[in-house]
Amino acid sequence: MKFEHINEDNFNLVLNIYKAGIASGKATFETEMPNFIKWDNAHLAVGRIALFDNNIMLGCGALSKVSNRSVYKGVAENSVYVSPSHQGVGVGSKILKKLIEISEINGIWTLQCGIMPENSASIHLHKKCGFREIGYREKIGQRNGVWKDNIIMERRSKKIGI
Repeated sequence: MKFEHINEDNFNLVLNIYKAGIASGKATFETEMPNFIKWDNAHLAVGRIALFDNNIMLGCGALSKVSNRSVYKGVAENSVYVSPSHQGVGVGSKILKKLIEISEINGIWTLQCGIMPENSASIHLHKKCGFREIGYREKIGQRNGVWKDNIIMERRSKKIGI
């Protein structure tokens, strides 16, 4: 297995995995596939990773800004998506641990994410990687006309910003 940087050349493979996340109804509020430019503009230049095995993309992850305010320059939101055929075998853990490593190398001291309560696999993954629940947003957004809550989780680095 090896990590590769997500770029325009492999973005269609990312979209295949993201499409499955949209279809699950519990991985994202988004209902449409972004084009590369929109996705590129929404994510940091670092921490755009895809995990491959024998040229097959198993999953991907990325970091994005949470705020333009300078005080939050060391805080990023993480997202992790795993191909349905590779879930439950440690792919998500490998991706999230790599994102944590990349974030700390790049001066990010806090990672946070919002997870739908019914996405128990993602909640478990994040807890296993040192995230804790810090709250929730009640009925923060709609998914197919249904209001959904979002659990907020974060991980504070023990290496950066201490």
